[in-house]
Amino acid sequence: MAKADFDLLVIGGGIAGTSAAIRAADSGLSVAIVTKTDKLDDSATSHAQGGIVYRAIDDSPELLINDILSAGAGASLRAAAEVVATEGPEIIEKMLLEEAPVDFDRDDSGQLDRTEEAAHSKRRILHKTDITGRYIEQALIKRIRELPNITSFTGHTLVDLLTNHHHVDDPLACYEDNRCLGAYVLDNANSTVKTITAKNTLLATGGLGQIYLHTTNPDVATGEGLAAAYRAGAEIINMEYIQFHPTTLAVSGADSFLISESVRGEGAILIGFDKKPFMKRYHPLGSLAPRDIVARAIHSEMIEHHWPYVYLDIASYMKPEAVKKRFPTIWKECKKYGIDCAYEPIPVVPAAHFSCGGVRCDLNGRTTVDGLYTVGEVACTGLHGANRLASTSMLEGLVFGYRAANDIVKKIKREAYSIPNVRQWSYTGSSSIDNALIFQDFITLKYIMWNYVGLIRNSHRLGRAINDLRHLWQETEEFYRNTRLTREIVELRGAIQTGLIIARAAWQNRTSRGCHFRKEEE
Repeated sequence: MAKADFDLLVIGGGIAGTSAAIRAADSGLSVAIVTKTDKLDDSATSHAQGGIVYRAIDDSPELLINDILSAGAGASLRAAAEVVATEGPEIIEKMLLEEAPVDFDRDDSGQLDRTEEAAHSKRRILHKTDITGRYIEQALIKRIRELPNITSFTGHTLVDLLTNHHHVDDPLACYEDNRCLGAYVLDNANSTVKTITAKNTLLATGGLGQIYLHTTNPDVATGEGLAAAYRAGAEIINMEYIQFHPTTLAVSGADSFLISESVRGEGAILIGFDKKPFMKRYHPLGSLAPRDIVARAIHSEMIEHHWPYVYLDIASYMKPEAVKKRFPTIWKECKKYGIDCAYEPIPVVPAAHFSCGGVRCDLNGRTTVDGLYTVGEVACTGLHGANRLASTSMLEGLVFGYRAANDIVKKIKREAYSIPNVRQWSYTGSSSIDNALIFQDFITLKYIMWNYVGLIRNSHRLGRAINDLRHLWQETEEFYRNTRLTREIVELRGAIQTGLIIARAAWQNRTSRGCHFRKEEE
């Protein structure tokens, strides 16, 4: 038996992971935080534009609960919605207004300004212009750097989660309950693998959008956290529910830049090439309908009329100076590509945005593997059901990161234990990396997922996807075992495994619900 390196190992640097790390460290735990990039703040959180759900002046928890359940298309867990709606405002006040203060936008009277987004019944979204996530992330990272009992491992990629069933030499360990003991992480700079042991491990690796051809997600969102949890034996649920954001900038070279839902919340309308609105034909809320409906409506209009994109018109509903003040980042990005959105409509298309499913956990972040917690987009609390309500993801990450840390603190104070001796990493690969093969395999994966497991699915497409992905997975596993480890090969391995998990889940679920839409051929 051995002493763990840390009380808590956090893998991921977004709002979920950082809030948990801060809460645990404030309670006296020794914490390690691992991020794939060289910066702590390079996560989906830092790219989030719209804002974070708080509460409206005339709001109530029940109103927010109803909005969450309605957007979730009947598949949201009410208990999770209740936790977020009742505890969320207080945790925001404690963490984002007091301990790690965020300079949210305020109105002329100095009160917190709130905006509205699709499927919300009230204006309850706190924001900082149109780069809210960046300000939240910076505030949390600043707080992390102030805490001496947090050790940061930047530039390290998760290779595998350690468990007593897979990474100890004791042949009798298989008779014990499966337990997470930490992780193997790759030092990207020198291709060496570190073994980090921990009494508890919190998986907060975020999303998986990069497995699709078009996505709003940052480059780090390749799904290896989900794949590692799957290999460790954790239960994965609801992976067919992949949400596509309706509006990303449809300009060559724009790299699927997201046009925030807040633009529609402030009055923007979707129109076709004929300059006519079309969303009322699909939903009574028009352009403020739930995301899955808006995304499929845009997709359908594009297919029916052979349009390469549709338009989002804010210029007709907001004064030019107001557009520039409220959405400065969006205005600058559009202007960079020759579009002045203060005066003309923005060309937009849907793109993969958010995974509503993930590693199953309870309301304290506990997974089906003892010692393994999960929070944020990689987790499935049940909050989002079949379709996420706008701006609830950052609130979910904050609330459940806070709750998971509290649970871990109580658990460590209650239990005194050591962990079994873990095997150090064995270097088996000797071949040099072939980047051309990795690039081609990743492109192949992206096209398979986009064409066969995208906005509209059917049995034929999903069957083809599963067969193609199985072959790709087999080839990559052999490649992985015979090649010197790099971040790129680890990401490819995780991405293909994640794609296969999604395709199988979509194949098994024949009921169209929320952002899982099947349309069988006649």
